[in-house]
Amino acid sequence: MSIRTPPTLLWRTPPLLWLAGESLLRDQASAIAALEYLPAKQLPLLFIQACRRRIPEPLTAMVQAWPFPVLPLGSLMRLPPVMVLQAVFEGLGFLLDQQVCPRRWKLRVLDLRNTGANFWRMWCGDSTRNCSPMGPVAVQSSSPNMEHSLAPLEVFLDLNFSEMDGVKFFMYIIQWAQQKEGLVHLCCKALRIYEVPFRRVRRVLDGVQLDCIQEVEVNCTWDLPTLGTFARYLGQMSNLQSLALCHIKMQKLKHLKKLYLDSPSFLQDRLDQMLRCLQTPLDKLSIWDCWQLTQSDLTRLFQCPNLRQLKSLCLYGANLTDFSPEPLRALLEAVAPTLQDLRLDNCAMVDSQVEAILPVLSRCHQLRDFTITENPLSVATIKQLLRHTAGLHSLELERYPVPLECYRTHETVDQERVALIRAELTGILRELGQPRTIRLVTKCFSSGDFYDVAFS
Repeated sequence: MSIRTPPTLLWRTPPLLWLAGESLLRDQASAIAALEYLPAKQLPLLFIQACRRRIPEPLTAMVQAWPFPVLPLGSLMRLPPVMVLQAVFEGLGFLLDQQVCPRRWKLRVLDLRNTGANFWRMWCGDSTRNCSPMGPVAVQSSSPNMEHSLAPLEVFLDLNFSEMDGVKFFMYIIQWAQQKEGLVHLCCKALRIYEVPFRRVRRVLDGVQLDCIQEVEVNCTWDLPTLGTFARYLGQMSNLQSLALCHIKMQKLKHLKKLYLDSPSFLQDRLDQMLRCLQTPLDKLSIWDCWQLTQSDLTRLFQCPNLRQLKSLCLYGANLTDFSPEPLRALLEAVAPTLQDLRLDNCAMVDSQVEAILPVLSRCHQLRDFTITENPLSVATIKQLLRHTAGLHSLELERYPVPLECYRTHETVDQERVALIRAELTGILRELGQPRTIRLVTKCFSSGDFYDVAFS
């Protein structure tokens, strides 16, 4: 078992309190009897000590006597062992089955996520602090949009699947919650899957309420039939708000606000199928390494009514060299009133394509961040960009590519030429007459080579 509490927590605990707890736990019967008289602020430390020594009976008794509304067990240890869970569930089962008087039963939330570390620090890291016995952790509840019967106890759990198999851990919790149907509401708000066979994930998803899930992150190389199966589960996540995925198909998504797609080659010429799944306006659309997207895909973006209120648009790695500029211009036209963040990096855009979007770009008055790096643009186009964005008074971050004229070879920058062009651009900023700083970034952005141009 691995206790998550930081090392500083234990050495900050007064030695006498620690020794007193250790001494008390040597006689389990006395320890259990003493719980009725112990101050509330001493229970968290005693709980940690019982976990470290794997003593189940005091743990069960402490759960029944827990004086706080929340027990953040997940921040105390990573995947609590079955023995600890059994002890905790036995204590909770007594409270639920015996219908203990609510005035004696303070605990309302068992939090198995990696949250609430401040709780343990507050009660154990500085025992001299004068804290309210109600505890510093706020009681969380399910989304008000979800229809669930009010249960006496809520259990929060993040479903994190990685190479380390946590399925047994998840299934143990799910089965216990199912046995306490009507008394326990198991709420899983986050689902993260990293290179795990779907058969492991499916068992767990079959046992949880999918409409609780608000955040999904998937990074897997599943085959197409598997992706289709997962899409049916995804379609039941009616309160989903954030989705980050690679290689996936989607069904109806009612509450999605942010959509991240990474290397979405599976969407080539099928982007419209994904867009039809959206039932509410998106705030953010981010598509990375989208070099296989076609012009028809880009056309469907501006035709989608649920993209008309975008605040953030990122297209990274699209190969737009041979595209007509009209789809991108139309998309920017549609989102100009709301757009705050525009990123068109590494899209192989040429001068004529950028010139075509300049008029609509100058009408994006809410724009705060604008980056168009790693595109082969001339100094003349950079100058036009500076002039057309001069009226965007909300603009705070501007990144442009080092102009083509500055390169000796494909990747070698002529420093003297850069100095001359920086002077020209500074003159334009001075001519425009407002304080402003821009950054010129080389083709190989990962190398970290950039040049600032400023006028103040």
